[in-house]
Amino acid sequence: MKTLLRPLLVLFGALTVLTGLLYPLLVTGIAQGLMPDKANGSLVRRDGVVVGSALIAQPFVEPGYFWSRPSAIGTPDGPNAYDATSSAGSNLGPTNPALATAVSERIAALRAADPGNEAPVPVDLVTASGSGLDPHLSPAAAYYQVRRVAAARHVDEAEVRALVDAAVEGRVLGVLGEPTVNVLRLNLALDERLPLPPPG
Repeated sequence: MKTLLRPLLVLFGALTVLTGLLYPLLVTGIAQGLMPDKANGSLVRRDGVVVGSALIAQPFVEPGYFWSRPSAIGTPDGPNAYDATSSAGSNLGPTNPALATAVSERIAALRAADPGNEAPVPVDLVTASGSGLDPHLSPAAAYYQVRRVAAARHVDEAEVRALVDAAVEGRVLGVLGEPTVNVLRLNLALDERLPLPPPG
């Protein structure tokens, strides 16, 4: 029995040190050396203060901001919206009446916030992503909101559209995925270049 047990315990200890200690330290060291920003959560700072992560959506509900993709976690202004500890999709299939109801309500909210905008509503403005935390929109979803944002900030639509143009991120390596717009970064650029008018 001892002849069987000893090599098993030695192997168990060696693998524990290798995979539980050395490998994580090696990977963490490489990540910190090659891409520290991504390794630390892709945090976005404004005036030295962390205002969010480029990887996790935030709720924007004011008309003067670009709104994020809906979250399947809670309501847009609820306590659990975009909560990274509760990441999940809605798991509602395309024939589920609850999904049709949610989409209809979101379309109605977009129309109410921007009366007169008769453009087709991009699908990513009314459906949640698989994680419920997607920080990006399609360029079409960002351009759809230009009119509302410009009106709320009392600026020309062309100025807001130019910010969206500059915020469009291309495909990875030029071929993978689709062009996207990071909502948090776009809203920060918006505040910097076209500030909200004072209340009243």
